Amino acid sequence: MANDVLTPRPAPAGSPVPAADSLGIDRAFVMQMARMPALALIWVAAAFAAHQVWAAVAPGEINYGPLVVICAGMVLAAVVDGWALKVPNWVTLPLVLSGWLLGLLHDCGVAVDAGTGGVGLAVLGTGLGFLLLFPMLVIRGVGEGDVKMQMGFGAWAGAYFGPTGPTGLHGLGVVFWAFSFGAIVGGVFGLIMILLRRQFGKNASTVGEILKDLQLFASGSPMEAARRAEARRDRWVKLPYGIPLCVGFVLYLWYMLGLSG
Repeated sequence: MANDVLTPRPAPAGSPVPAADSLGIDRAFVMQMARMPALALIWVAAAFAAHQVWAAVAPGEINYGPLVVICAGMVLAAVVDGWALKVPNWVTLPLVLSGWLLGLLHDCGVAVDAGTGGVGLAVLGTGLGFLLLFPMLVIRGVGEGDVKMQMGFGAWAGAYFGPTGPTGLHGLGVVFWAFSFGAIVGGVFGLIMILLRRQFGKNASTVGEILKDLQLFASGSPMEAARRAEARRDRWVKLPYGIPLCVGFVLYLWYMLGLSG
């Protein structure tokens, strides 16, 4: 009787066969993507609200409200990365889309915040964020979520700072130097892990292999670099790179905007 209950019975002969409705599409993925624009609107609304709060608290000063929001987004991504060792799409993609939307609103003259960059510079910031981490993505030094996290920051930096911005900084320059700060922080994190693990010979060998991969990438052999990286996957020590990226972004903004006093 148990088997009769658990085992589906075949349809009677001649019964119409229900048409497959999947069309080869992952419905869960489609539903997840459908939520991205709504989440992006929430980030835009948060930027507007932060702008209003900053204006009320510090009238007459440069309004950094939207930067507080993107830093909060980076912190959220870093916390999730540290917990799950990946940065999910529901965090990163809405940040990218909302950065583009902010740029579009600036182009249309909508005073949503103090940003001066248009959608073009927001897209360029996104592209630069991708290119900066692409070599490390090829050799599996970072994950796709880390790259999309960088792209989200690039979109907001392009939209807020623009070509000169309210602070005199160029959006693309902010993306580059914030990434550089993050790379330095990532190197410090990696060094601490090496010292704690005390596997100096193994770590030195791994660093040498990574440098060889980067050399192959730079010489026009990215597929070979990716193959070598994949072959040593079982020896990887995972580092949630979203954390040093976040720390680098926040430190750079803190330093350059003079918020440290």
